[in-house]
Amino acid sequence: MQTVTKPWTATVLTLFPDMFPGPLGISLAGQALEKGLWALEMVDIRDHARDKHRTVDDAPFGGGAGMVMRPDVVDDAIAATLEGEQGRDRPLIYPSPRGKPLTQDRVKELAAGPGVILLCGRYEGIDERVLEARAVEEVSIGDYVLSGGEPAALVLIDACARLLPGVMGSAESHAEESFERGLLEYPHYTRPQEWQGRTVPEVLLSGHHERVRAWRRDQAEKVTQARRPDLWARYRDAAQD
Repeated sequence: MQTVTKPWTATVLTLFPDMFPGPLGISLAGQALEKGLWALEMVDIRDHARDKHRTVDDAPFGGGAGMVMRPDVVDDAIAATLEGEQGRDRPLIYPSPRGKPLTQDRVKELAAGPGVILLCGRYEGIDERVLEARAVEEVSIGDYVLSGGEPAALVLIDACARLLPGVMGSAESHAEESFERGLLEYPHYTRPQEWQGRTVPEVLLSGHHERVRAWRRDQAEKVTQARRPDLWARYRDAAQD
């Protein structure tokens, strides 16, 4: 019997499955989804509630505002999802502002694997015990707080999906993007050549490829130094090694 290889798959555990595919259903990611270059699976956490009211949360021990998602309900949803893994070994990720920052390097690692399982929290979050028991990887998309993990899950999936083979037309597009060489991306220009008194840098009209490359590298260095001193410091240190 011929073995059927599943495409890169994102499985999302959420209280709001209707939020997906959302923006993932349009543009390059949406076209790739339709072609089967990647797959999206939804798990409604409420389907694993223990009562007729489909309760998924309860008041926090110790008091305080808000509610907390119950560990038993969340763990049942995780267990049901993992039953069908069959050795695929996809990481279980919980989008959270207290997680490690999501980087392009981590996105590349995830895109190179079989996919991801994303656990979306709501309310004040998920009971810590299930996160510990399942060795959940916590990932942050920025130093701010969202209403739930779904928007962050969309961001992570989009970042991975665009790196999958066949999704983007040109491999060169990846190589020139921000973070690929430790720098932010250089500025871009297109027609018209003059707009509201602003002109395109002369070097970009020269047709001299080496000069254009040098200008773009110089601009990338300048914008990184000005806007992301942390990236600039790492880039400079790496260049000196």
